[in-house]
Amino acid sequence: MTAPDGPARLDDDGLWAGMPGQPAAVALLRGAVAAPVHAYLLVGPPGAGRSELARAFAGALFASSTDDGDAAGRHRALAAAGRHPDLVAIEPEGRALLVADAERITVEGWRSPIEARRKVIVVDRFHTAEPAAAASLLKTIEEPPASAVFVLLADEVPDEHVTVASRCVRVDAGPIAAGVLASLLEADGVDPARAADVAEAAGGSLDRARLLATDPAVVARRDAWRSVPDRLDGSGAAVAVLVAELRGLIDDAQAPLEARHQQELEELAEREEVVGTRGSGRRELVERQRREVRRHRDDELRFGLATLSRAYLARAHPNGNGSGIDAGSDTGPDGDGERLLAATARITEATGELVRNPNEPLLLQALLLDLPAAD
Repeated sequence: MTAPDGPARLDDDGLWAGMPGQPAAVALLRGAVAAPVHAYLLVGPPGAGRSELARAFAGALFASSTDDGDAAGRHRALAAAGRHPDLVAIEPEGRALLVADAERITVEGWRSPIEARRKVIVVDRFHTAEPAAAASLLKTIEEPPASAVFVLLADEVPDEHVTVASRCVRVDAGPIAAGVLASLLEADGVDPARAADVAEAAGGSLDRARLLATDPAVVARRDAWRSVPDRLDGSGAAVAVLVAELRGLIDDAQAPLEARHQQELEELAEREEVVGTRGSGRRELVERQRREVRRHRDDELRFGLATLSRAYLARAHPNGNGSGIDAGSDTGPDGDGERLLAATARITEATGELVRNPNEPLLLQALLLDLPAAD
C-alpha cells in the first residue's frame, strides 16, 4: 500500500524549520532520532507548536528508516503535512480522553507499519485522560509494541497522570516569546506596530497570533480591559455594566474564527459532493471546531485578565522602576500600592479557576467586585 503523493520532498533542516521559538525542544527531539525510546511527552500550551513538533519528529523517524534520499524526503514531507500512513493522530472527540480512545491507541500501536520501520502514535490532550483511560494507556506504554513510538501532547501534567508521565521522555514546548511571534507576523506581511500588539495578545500561541492578525478589534479589546480599574466605583451596577461589555467583546472576538470555520465547512461540502459523505470527517471537523471555539473563548479571557493585571501593576509602580511600589507611595498595609498589588494576586487566582470551566459571568462579577478602583 502506498500513500498518496505528498508535498515537495523535505530535507532534515527544512523539516525542523517550521518550529519557531522552540529551539530546546527541537534540539532534544532531533537528538533522539538516532536512538528513540518508546514514549515522549510534549508539554506546553496549545498553539506553541506541540503538534508541529510531533509531526516533525515522526517525519525524522520515518526518514531514518531508509538510505534513499528521495524516499526520506517523501517521508518527511508526508509527516509534516500529517498525511503519512504510519503517523496516527488520536484526539478525544469530547472534553476527555476516554477508555475507548486508549483502546484505539493500543490497537493502532500493535498494527504493523505500512511504509516505514516504525509507527508514530500522536495522542492529543493527554492531560484530559480519565483515570481508567490513563491506566490503560500506562499498560500499553509499559509493554509497548516494538515498532511503535507514542507521542503524548499535554497542556500540563495533572497529579493523577504523573505515573504515565514518568514512563515518557518529557519535552517542554513553552509559550513562544512575544518578540518571536511579532517577527513571524511581520514575515507574514503584518505591519510591525500591529504585529507587536497582536503578539502581546496571543499568549505565546502562533495559531492565535495569526488569527488575531485578521481581527481589527483586538486593540480595542485590550484597551477596554485596561480601562476597568478606572471604571470601577465599588458598586454592583458598575460591575454589571463592565461584565456585560467585556463578555460582548469576547463574543465579537469569535468572528474571525467563525469565518475560518465556515470556509472549512464549505470546502468539506465541496469534497463531499465529489467523494460522498461516508468517511468525509464531518463529525470530527465539527467537534474540532467546537473545541476551538471553547479554547478561543478561554484564550480571550486569559488575555483580558492578563491585561487587567498589567494595568494594576502599572498603577502600583507608575515610574516603572521595577522595585514594586512606587518610591513615593504609601507602603504600609493600607497603602495604595499594596492594595493594587493585592488586586493582581486576585486576578491570578481567577485566571487559575478557568481550568475548572467556571460560570463565566459569575467569575467576572465576583472578581470585579473584589478589585479596587484606581483612585
